[in-house]
Amino acid sequence: MDRHIRQVERYMGVEINNRGNSFHVSGSQKSVQLTQQLLIQMYATTESEPLSSEGVHLHLQSMQMEDELAEDLADEVSIKTKRGMIRGRTTNQKRYLSNIQENDINFGIGPAGTGKTYLAVACAVAAMEQDRARRLVLVRPAVEAGEKLGFLPGDLVQKVDPYLRPLYDALYEMLGFEKVAKLIERNVIEVAPLAFMRGRTLNEAFIILDEAQNTTVEQMKMFLTRIGFNSTAIITGDITQVDLPTGKQSGLRHVVDILNDETGISFTFFKSKDVVRHPLVARILNAYDRHEQGKSDNQV
Repeated sequence: MDRHIRQVERYMGVEINNRGNSFHVSGSQKSVQLTQQLLIQMYATTESEPLSSEGVHLHLQSMQMEDELAEDLADEVSIKTKRGMIRGRTTNQKRYLSNIQENDINFGIGPAGTGKTYLAVACAVAAMEQDRARRLVLVRPAVEAGEKLGFLPGDLVQKVDPYLRPLYDALYEMLGFEKVAKLIERNVIEVAPLAFMRGRTLNEAFIILDEAQNTTVEQMKMFLTRIGFNSTAIITGDITQVDLPTGKQSGLRHVVDILNDETGISFTFFKSKDVVRHPLVARILNAYDRHEQGKSDNQV
């Protein structure tokens, strides 16, 4: 019932009339040009897969009209995995992938659903498959998100598993369940709670620290000083969702001020416009931001 066309009209601010496969687009010159590119892209996509509302949303995200980096990102980074080619869809995602290629330590900071963790895992998988990294180390602080879970049974991996589920999901999608299980068994993929990183030096490794907003200042310093030769580290988190006890400063929030100007270290800041989940997620994040801003103004 033309729902995809209506979705494109609302997002791009244009009017689309069609008869069969012939389309007439009305609007500003720039909007019409971008919509034309979008329709051609979506039509090409239908040769290999059906077009869903989610697919349309992802295409729309890739057509961001703000802060375009077409010239800066002429050599756009593509990540090749078992799943296929993975590319950044938004400006910040493209910048993030480019930063990871060029720097040894990389921070991805922003709200949920912006691809921080997924793209980090994609880069790690590509590095392992191309022999640029001998192992992948997945690290996460074991902090409960506002809930008291009590005693968790099992060995170390089983205890930490629930906290690393987003990383596992991305690995399973890109490598397959059986291969991931074999790599974990051979210790090529290592799972480690942040507390167990003290005293180690990680050489020729790809290290991902997820949910880094729940590190303390001391833990963040400890983690960053574990990085060895020929290693790449990616630290991801959302500084608006800190689950640390009251009075404890987030190491992720603190490190932005400390290392933001250091060479060899990159910071990519994602926004709600980079969300590639359900369209409502971006609107929910914006609503919370407006609410928090309103509270701050009232307190002032």
